[in-house]
Amino acid sequence: MAPSRHADEGGQLQLMEADRVDEEEECFESIDKLISQGINAGDVKKLQDAGIYTCNGLMMHTKKICEAAEKLLSQGFMTGSDLLLKRKSVVWITTGSQALDELLGGGIETLCITEAFGEFRSVLAFHFEIYVICLSCRSGKTQLAHTLCVSTQLPIHMHGGNGKVAYIDTEGTFRPERIVPIAERFGMDANTVLDNIIYARAYTYEHQYNLLLGLAAKMAEEPFRLLIVDSVIALFRVDFSGRGELAERQQKLAQMLSRLTKIAEELNVAVYITNQVIADPGGGMFITDPKKPAGGHVLAHAATIRLMPRKGKGEQRVCKIFDAPNLPEGEAISFCFNDIYHVFQVTSGGIMDAKD
Repeated sequence: MAPSRHADEGGQLQLMEADRVDEEEECFESIDKLISQGINAGDVKKLQDAGIYTCNGLMMHTKKICEAAEKLLSQGFMTGSDLLLKRKSVVWITTGSQALDELLGGGIETLCITEAFGEFRSVLAFHFEIYVICLSCRSGKTQLAHTLCVSTQLPIHMHGGNGKVAYIDTEGTFRPERIVPIAERFGMDANTVLDNIIYARAYTYEHQYNLLLGLAAKMAEEPFRLLIVDSVIALFRVDFSGRGELAERQQKLAQMLSRLTKIAEELNVAVYITNQVIADPGGGMFITDPKKPAGGHVLAHAATIRLMPRKGKGEQRVCKIFDAPNLPEGEAISFCFNDIYHVFQVTSGGIMDAKD
């Protein structure tokens, strides 16, 4: 009977040891399990090559990296003097119009999002003998985007950004041939200017967001100074239709805008986005053509500076500061009605001051 008892005890011992092994295996989740959570297999392979084989190990490395970053960057409170010193790194990029630059306090600024919203209308325009047809927008927001593609590459002392440009096009309105006369106006080589512009055509809101994910890494490696998204809302209005999908659309839009804000603040680049307008049923009976920017409160809170350019006389455009943290509402309104500051013109050479 004794041998039998020893055999039973041995069997129980083996079972207990097996249970311990199972418990230990459960304590260490393999890094491969991240694939089931939507992480790319190539990224998991890079982690394994770096010596990270478990999820716990990844969390430990992440904590160490965060602690090191916190030592270099203060994420807590700072004095107003320190913030003022930090703001000295802001670069103002000329719009091509001195009047518009003065309205904006120096131009399109880095570390924030500048939004321009207005109507779109295709018209045929003839410019000299070189260009047969040029596509012009009604309000001038896309024309401003083309001008910024060139002015951003000017040296700092010429009110440029001395950097490259990234352009995400959601409506197919970017024209590289439009860059040529603008570059010639600024005395720059057109081929060099075009080589310093990276362009991507987005076809869905998901594609648009994924482009931003890859762009951040590229901007960290190269001297970029401007990111243009023309238009930021177009694909969301196509992919999400009806009030039933409005909540999801606004949530996805908020994620997109959050990514743009992080790019602007982390990499000290200017983010210029264009927006569409929609009818405003609550605009009132005394407003002849009531319209408001699309995107609702989500977009309104994300954009630091909001511009409302509109069609003026001929090729002239009138711009109003719709919202800005450094311009009180009264001051913005006075700018709007002051002809010295608010009128600019769209020409073959881009945006410039209006001629009398």
